[in-house]
Amino acid sequence: MLILLASSCALYFFSLFKRPLLYAGLIIQTAYIVSRGLELGRLPLVGPHDTLVFLSASVAAFSIPFGFALKGHSRFHYGIAVTSSVFTAFALVSKQHNSLLPPVLRTLWFEAHVVLAFLSYALFGVAAVLGYLYLREKDSSFEGMQYKSIFIGYCLFSLSMIFGGIWAYLAWGSYWLWTPKELWTSILWIFYSLYLHARLRQWWMGRPLVILGIAGFGVVLFTYLGVSLLMKSSHSF
Repeated sequence: MLILLASSCALYFFSLFKRPLLYAGLIIQTAYIVSRGLELGRLPLVGPHDTLVFLSASVAAFSIPFGFALKGHSRFHYGIAVTSSVFTAFALVSKQHNSLLPPVLRTLWFEAHVVLAFLSYALFGVAAVLGYLYLREKDSSFEGMQYKSIFIGYCLFSLSMIFGGIWAYLAWGSYWLWTPKELWTSILWIFYSLYLHARLRQWWMGRPLVILGIAGFGVVLFTYLGVSLLMKSSHSF
């Protein structure tokens, strides 16, 4: 099945030259996710391999409505193509988690928590691309689109934290365990809360707010990958 994933990675990259290839890559990557889920008999969202695949596919999928709103802006498409191809390339070299899940993870609360978290990560990634375009072209429409992407992602991320708390309570009898992942998840939520509040202040509008939105995706990547690689946590993603 890895040939499907490799094909989607190549299509994402070559969509830099032929835009429709991005959609072809998304279709093939979706087929890979579905086939892997059927093979494992569970939602394939445990470990860096599966979560990177889901993240890259989500970035590509969310770029479609934003792309239409931007009337197919070429540089936006380039940013999305590079982002999705890079995440997919890292997924190809990441270890697969093929073992059975422990009972603590076999719950709808866990699945909803993880799915919503990575959907929000994808929206924050799209927002970072939009922020870069604003800095490059000074077009206020990019700032407005960045705000919309972050706002939707923030709502999904907040729901993810609620479902994660319920899952933690059912699994360990506590809504909060003070693990590094939980601490950085809270920092990420607070960071984007500050972004949304800053947008209500006129002096933050424009370049400062856009830079804040781009920096937020750096916090996302550290929360997602940095904590898992550098710190011991009960989370495997």
